[in-house]
Amino acid sequence: MSIFDDDFYSTKVSRKAVRQNRREERGFPLRSGDRRWSSLQIAFASSLISALAVVLLFGLAVGGFGGDGLEGRQDVSSAMAADPSQRTIAATAKVRPSVVSVINEQTFSAGIGGGTLEDGASGGVMREAGVGSGFIIQKRAGMAFVVTNYHVVANAEKVEVALSNGELRKAEIVGMDQITDLAVLQIDAKGIDTVAELGDSSSLQAAEFVMAIGNPLGMGESITMGIVSVTHEVVPVSLNQNGIMDWEQEVIRVDAAINQGNSGGPLVDLNGQVVGINSMKIADIGVESIGYAIPINNAIPIIEELIGKGYVARPYLGVYTLDLAQYWDQLSQEQAYEDERGGESEPPSGDGTTGDSNDGDGETGDNGDDSGSVDGGSSSEIKVPDEVFSGVIVLEADGPALEAGLRFNDVIVKLDKQSIGSTKELRKYLYGKKKIGDELDVTFYRDGKQQTVTLKLGEKAQEQEE
Repeated sequence: MSIFDDDFYSTKVSRKAVRQNRREERGFPLRSGDRRWSSLQIAFASSLISALAVVLLFGLAVGGFGGDGLEGRQDVSSAMAADPSQRTIAATAKVRPSVVSVINEQTFSAGIGGGTLEDGASGGVMREAGVGSGFIIQKRAGMAFVVTNYHVVANAEKVEVALSNGELRKAEIVGMDQITDLAVLQIDAKGIDTVAELGDSSSLQAAEFVMAIGNPLGMGESITMGIVSVTHEVVPVSLNQNGIMDWEQEVIRVDAAINQGNSGGPLVDLNGQVVGINSMKIADIGVESIGYAIPINNAIPIIEELIGKGYVARPYLGVYTLDLAQYWDQLSQEQAYEDERGGESEPPSGDGTTGDSNDGDGETGDNGDDSGSVDGGSSSEIKVPDEVFSGVIVLEADGPALEAGLRFNDVIVKLDKQSIGSTKELRKYLYGKKKIGDELDVTFYRDGKQQTVTLKLGEKAQEQEE
């Protein structure tokens, strides 16, 4: 007797199981008497049945067997739509009508010996200074809004937009933001039917197919394809394009070709949705297909604020600065040159005004030779303890910083309790940790002595001329 109560585990064969087995043998068509089919025969029969099934399905797909084949053709179309090549065609067709070329025009002097040929009241000749890309993101009140890069329209005196059909339209700059390298233009919306559909850049995955659409090198519309190499990367950037890395940008890295002129155009996924804004590439010997795009999720709040206010409101400290490390480098280079020339060169200025400078609130400029002393300070020498190697030199104070007593040649080393070694770190702390109206403790060195002042951050409403 089995120790199990059910037939599955029994060591004996029950009568019920015997009767069931006999019924199955009588009903199984591949048995003849007591002879069982071999494995080879079974395999042959299975192959034959499979072949007949394939023929049947194929006939249904192409409309055979007396049917009209509509459902079959729909199935084939669905299969083709799943093909990546078909998806890229559909995706680009969806977004291309919203992609535009952006033309930056500026006044250039002309004439013999550097003279100027008069061309209207402003003088000079208006010429194309650069060409980039953009895309239409929304329509409102008879106007269409175009997103592009800040550097595409920087210093423009006139901006034009070329639509996908080749039509040129005058554009006005609604707002610009150098920190995020974004700008918004507006044009007449008459005849514009398509706006770009926005996707979700946070859902991107490495190795996902994407396309960069734009106007590279001013050659007209171009589409390049690649994959997402890195979904989230932080790269250092030089806001003033002077080689000094004074900010960091969060980007998507792609291997789709992004060339000059592609800037501002959309990075599109296979659904035809914009997931990024093409911004920059690495151009160096031996480097290929390393491009960057601003994630659309990061760009949307900036774009909305530019459309609503015309600028991005950020906390404002009010200092134009030079990194202490840069000052020491300049000083050592001048000293080395003086030693090489046998002491014939001019002595180092030592006032931190010999190079490019930055205001710690996000703008970059060439204060350089005209920064001067804000507070009547006469000392031209930076004095800090020997153990202090990094910080931010104040070239000029304005707004909250001026009201708090900061002045020329003060060296900022802390904001609240956070050590500050460069303008980049100062910006990151202000924009990442503080809000307009917050109080801020600023620790600095003046004439070698450490001091701390407390100030209230203002609002930086627009780009400041430096």
